[in-house]
Amino acid sequence: MSRRNRKQVFTNVEVIDAGAKGKTVAKAPDGKVIFLPNAVPGDVVDIQTFKKRKAYYEGKATVFHKLSDKRTEPVCEHFGTCGGCKWQHMDYKYQLEYKQNEVVNNLTRIGHIELPKVTPILGSEKQYFYRNKMEFSFSDSRWLTIEEIKSDEDLGDKNALGFHIPGMWDKILDVKKCHLQEDPSNAIRNAVKQFAIENGLAFFNTRNQNGLLRTMTIRTSTTGDIMVLIQFYKDDKIKRELLLDFLAETFPEITSLQYVINEKANDTIYDQEVVCYKGKDHIFEEMEGLRFKINAKSFYQTNSEQAYELYKITRDFAGLSGNELVYDLYTGTGTIAQFVSKRAEKVVGVESVPDAIIAAKENAQLNNITNVEFFVGDMKQVFNSKFIETHGQPDVIITDPPRDGMHKDVVEQILNIAPTKIIYVSCNSATQARDLALMDAVYKVTKTQAVDMFPQTHHVENVVLLEKR
Repeated sequence: MSRRNRKQVFTNVEVIDAGAKGKTVAKAPDGKVIFLPNAVPGDVVDIQTFKKRKAYYEGKATVFHKLSDKRTEPVCEHFGTCGGCKWQHMDYKYQLEYKQNEVVNNLTRIGHIELPKVTPILGSEKQYFYRNKMEFSFSDSRWLTIEEIKSDEDLGDKNALGFHIPGMWDKILDVKKCHLQEDPSNAIRNAVKQFAIENGLAFFNTRNQNGLLRTMTIRTSTTGDIMVLIQFYKDDKIKRELLLDFLAETFPEITSLQYVINEKANDTIYDQEVVCYKGKDHIFEEMEGLRFKINAKSFYQTNSEQAYELYKITRDFAGLSGNELVYDLYTGTGTIAQFVSKRAEKVVGVESVPDAIIAAKENAQLNNITNVEFFVGDMKQVFNSKFIETHGQPDVIITDPPRDGMHKDVVEQILNIAPTKIIYVSCNSATQARDLALMDAVYKVTKTQAVDMFPQTHHVENVVLLEKR
């Protein structure tokens, strides 16, 4: 092994902090940081490193001499193997504390932003069973634990319906109970797996590209709607209808039963035809009397209750009086635009994905909202002088970009437009901090509010209000 990656063992090391991407932080005797995937701040551990870099190590806690008082017992039997809820062993109040710290540290250290008094992070009322969308993968060769591999016992059923093992595209963990989506999600998944095995429906093999069943997506909503979409690899009408009829009969509460036949190498459905087998081809989500139609390809915030809180904060930060022209950048399906529209004179939403804008227009019509307009365009190019001349000089800009943040050209265009207020909603406070630094000479951060959308994970949203200096 190269000197660069030589393994080392450090003993009796205290874990001192939580870091990026859900890892925790310890300090080696030589002063370098060690990133760990399996410890909690306050643990005292022995560490086996497996990667060495100039400024840090990556390693794993192998012996626990003292357990942190920040720990709690994970509720899920799959914790530690499934990569979905990495902080499930940390008490929720400490999860919130470390998320808050991450946001503040990113804004001050990366962005060098002078912050106002920081509003405490808004925790989620639901700490489990909060997701409205889950995607499960089929596999004919499930992930085996080390204990199973060493065992001489018959391992029985090798099929899996669950989640990808982190970093392994072809390995699927068979999930018996997931604590992220309310029932009947678990009941549907387990029933589908059992029925498929009993009736000889072949689970997919990703490496060999064969089998019938590829993925299953379950969407739920606060209105009580349930969508189930099965993705098949081959067009086998008899077996397909056998499974779909079973689902419809066993779970009459399903309001949208759909399928895709996808013979591509990858299992993305966005370029595939979705067929509605029974019920409607959509479900509805509702917020303050607004109804949002969600189809199989729609994006919608995956924590519905907390999305409502996030949108309320965004609207409050905007402080609309009814006379403002608002631009909503990266509008997606227009949920924020429509949510703030009743307090604005007009809202203009811009998004680069054509299908999202079609959905936004449809939802606006459904909600009888007449003071919103939606446009498809590349954010780097759309805000030319002609666009502003045609649609007006905005008083307020709301921007909710993807994790990569805004392109520097978009930031420059916002500065040229020079609205009175900017509300920046972000799912990545590091890229948010970078963008805020580019605007700091002209705009001052006057409010900041972190929102926990994803309990048991390290992810956190942050809303910032910028006002002209």
